[in-house]
Amino acid sequence: MLRQIINKQKHISSIVNHYSKSSSSTRLYSKRVIPAFTPKYKNMLKDPSIKYKPGPTVPQMTGKRTWPDNTINKAPRWLSTDLRDGNQSLPDPMSMDQKIEYFHKLIELGFKEIEVGFPSASQTDFDFTRYAVENCPEDVTIQVLVQSREHLIKRTVESLKGAKRATIHTYLATSDLFRDVVFNMSQEDAIKKAVEATKLVRSLTKDDPSQKETTWQYEFSPECFSDTPVDFAVKVCEAVKNAWEPSKDLPIIFNLPATVEVSSPNVYADQVEYFAKNISEREKVSISVHCHNDRGCGVAATELALMAGADRVEGCIFGNGERTGNVDLVTVALNMYTHGVAPNLDFSDLKSVIQVSEKCNKVPVSPRAPYGGDLVVCAFSGSHQDAIKKGFQIQERRQKNGDPLGKLWRIPYLPLDPQDIGRDYEAVIRVNSQSGKGGAAWVILKSLGLDLPRNLQIEFSKIVQDTADSLGKELKANEITELFKQTYFFDENIKGAWEIVDYETSKIANPSPELIAEGMDKTMSIKLKATSSPTELTLASSGSGHLSCLINAINDWMGLNLEIKNYAEHALTAGKNSKAVSYVHLQYTKHGKTDYVWGIASNEDVGDASMNSVINGLNSILKK
Repeated sequence: MLRQIINKQKHISSIVNHYSKSSSSTRLYSKRVIPAFTPKYKNMLKDPSIKYKPGPTVPQMTGKRTWPDNTINKAPRWLSTDLRDGNQSLPDPMSMDQKIEYFHKLIELGFKEIEVGFPSASQTDFDFTRYAVENCPEDVTIQVLVQSREHLIKRTVESLKGAKRATIHTYLATSDLFRDVVFNMSQEDAIKKAVEATKLVRSLTKDDPSQKETTWQYEFSPECFSDTPVDFAVKVCEAVKNAWEPSKDLPIIFNLPATVEVSSPNVYADQVEYFAKNISEREKVSISVHCHNDRGCGVAATELALMAGADRVEGCIFGNGERTGNVDLVTVALNMYTHGVAPNLDFSDLKSVIQVSEKCNKVPVSPRAPYGGDLVVCAFSGSHQDAIKKGFQIQERRQKNGDPLGKLWRIPYLPLDPQDIGRDYEAVIRVNSQSGKGGAAWVILKSLGLDLPRNLQIEFSKIVQDTADSLGKELKANEITELFKQTYFFDENIKGAWEIVDYETSKIANPSPELIAEGMDKTMSIKLKATSSPTELTLASSGSGHLSCLINAINDWMGLNLEIKNYAEHALTAGKNSKAVSYVHLQYTKHGKTDYVWGIASNEDVGDASMNSVINGLNSILKK
C-alpha cells in the first residue's frame, strides 16, 4: 500500500513540475475573469411579502412569558412515534419483521411509551399492535392513533385487548386553515366532534368493566396547534378534559403539535406557555409536544417548549417523519446529557441504533446528523485537531494529578465524549491534505504510543499532507501509521542501510588534561552491519558519552559534520517493563548544504534506544 502511495506521489509530482515549468499559456490552471452576477428572480419573488405572511404570534404573552428564564433540569416523558408517524412517511413502509426489530430496539433504549401505528388502517398495523401488546414489558405503554370515527375507534380498542398499559390517541384539526379549507367546520362543530370521540373512547375503555385489566390513558391532539388560535386550543381541550375526567395519577395527555412548523421556536414556546397557564386542573394534564421540522427548528422548538412547561416529547430516532421529519429524539436527549441532565434513554451503543434505523427505514442517517453522523465527531482542520489533541493531553494530566477538573469533560470542539455513545477515539481526528500537525501526531500517539516532539510533528505532518494531496483523499489511521513506520524505520521488519550489531564503551585510562577538559574521556567500539549485504564494519571513536562517541565515529567515517540539535525520550507504557523511545534531531552538512533529519527508535534499554535512533537518522540521510 505504501509503495503505491509513494509511486503515485512521484507521478503527481512530475505532473506538477511539468506544468510549473511550462509557459503561462500552457499551464494547467489559468486566470479566468468571472462576470458580475445579477439575480434574475425567474421563480423566486423579489418581494415575497406579497405572497407569504409571518406565522401567528401570541400577543397575550407580551410581558408575561417566563420561559426565557427557565432551564431544562429533568428528562421529559418520551414517546417514540417511529412505528407510526415515522413509518407512514416512508416510501417503503416497514415489513412486520422490521417493525418487530425496531420495536425491541426502542424498548432496549428505554422508551416507556411507544406509538405503534394505526391499527384501524390496515391488517398489518392491527397485527403488529397485537404483537406489541403480547410482547411488551409491563412498564411500557402501547399507544395507537385513531381518527374520530366510531367504527375506527371500536376497531382500535379491539386491537389493544389484554394490554397492561395502553393509550388511545385521537386528533382533530383545529387551525382556521384546516377547519375552513379541508373540513368546512366551525369551531363549535370541532369541539362537538372532539367531545363525541372522547366520550366514545371512554365508554369502550375505562368505563367498560371488561377492560379493567388495562390501565387506560387518553391523548388528544388539537392538530396544527402551531397555527391554531391559542384561546381556541385551550377551549377545545377543556371540553375534551371534562368529557374524559382525568385524575392526578392518570392525567390526560394534550399533545400540542407543530404539525406544520409555521413560526420561530420562541413563538411556539409562547403558545405552549399560554396553554399551560390557562388550561384548568393543570395537575391532571400532561402537556406533550410533537414538533415537525419544516423550518429546520424542531429541536429548538422542543427545547423551548420544555422550558415553557411541556412534560412530554414525541418524535423519532434521527428525526424521521413526514416532509422534513419529526424532531430528532437522539439530538434532544443527548443535548440534555451534555448539560449534565440524565435523559433516561440509553444511547451507549449509538452505532447499533443507526444500523437498525437505516435497515428498517431504508433512509440513511446524514453524515452531519448531530451525534449520529459519521463526521460529527471528526476534525479535519489542523487548528481543530491541535486544540483537541491539547485538550486530551491536559485532561489526562489532570486525571493523573487528581485534579477535580479531570472528572469534567472539557475538550475543545467536542461537547460529548465519543466513548459515551460507543465511538472510538480513532474517529475523532481524521487526516487529509487540509490537516495540520496535530492530526497526524494524534494518530501516531493513539496507534503507536509515541508523543512526538513538536518539530517532528511539523515534519511528519508535511509528509502526510503531501501524500494525502497527491492521492486526493483522506488517509486512514492505518495508512498514516504505516507511512510513519516506513519513513522513520520504526518497525523491526523495516530496515535501513545499516544496523548496530554491538557496541562497547569504556573510560580512557589516564586521559590527558586536554581530553578531560573537553569531556572526551570515553572511547567506544561500534560494530555495524549492512542490511542488504553481509558487510560488517567496526568503528572506533572517543567522546563524552555513548551518543557523543557514535556521532564522532560517523563523522570520521562519512564526513557529515553530524551533530545533535534536540533529543527527547519517554516510556511507551507505564510499568517497569515498558520500552523506552528515543527521538534525536540531527543536523548534517553534505556538499556544503546543511539539512536536518529525525531518528527514532525504541528498546527495553534506553541506551540502546538512543543509539538506534541515531543510526535510523543516519539511514534517513542515506535514503535522501
